[in-house]
Amino acid sequence: AAAWKERGIKIKGVRIDSGDLGSEARNVRAILDKAQLHDITIFASGNLDEYVLRDLVEAQTPIDGFGIGTKLDTSSDAPYLNCAYKLQEYAGRPRRKHSEGKATWPGRKQVHRALDDFGRMTSDVLAFHDETPAAGLLVPVMRKGKRLAQPKPLADVRQYATNQLAHLPSRLRTLDRCAPYPVTISPSLQECAHALDVQNVRNRTSKTLS
Repeated sequence: AAAWKERGIKIKGVRIDSGDLGSEARNVRAILDKAQLHDITIFASGNLDEYVLRDLVEAQTPIDGFGIGTKLDTSSDAPYLNCAYKLQEYAGRPRRKHSEGKATWPGRKQVHRALDDFGRMTSDVLAFHDETPAAGLLVPVMRKGKRLAQPKPLADVRQYATNQLAHLPSRLRTLDRCAPYPVTISPSLQECAHALDVQNVRNRTSKTLS
């Protein structure tokens, strides 16, 4: 570090990418501190996930930053993501899939969140998009293949994520199993689904008789 500094290059950090990250970080920190290089940071990476991250933080490992890639953008417990498009509204009329075990809630929807006196989330309600004038969680970000707004700066995204995390009750911040978060379906949405089911039965009966 001293040699590079004489050449005008300041070393900002050390990256550890393999081995026992906790032990290696302590060894590196000891070497840096012994040389009075307290401002040089330690950055760790290498197949990190939320559980390794928790263990390192709880052990007060001298690591200043983490790089998480593979476990963040891939599904390590499943080789693929099985998904399908479900049409829920056509020509302004609600639609619903009736298959057993795959039934969907019809129409264009919105999610409304309830908060307690401390601003922590307590429950969500799934309803029609125009069922209540209150602002919902879902907002359009693209229309006709075009962005509706420019990307926000990384600092703004980070602050938004921090603020949202603050709304989570402590029981939902644990990595261990916790009580399920309550999500209810609005009465209007349930009534519409039932009406479509009844209409579907009538249509089938009519086709059978004809």
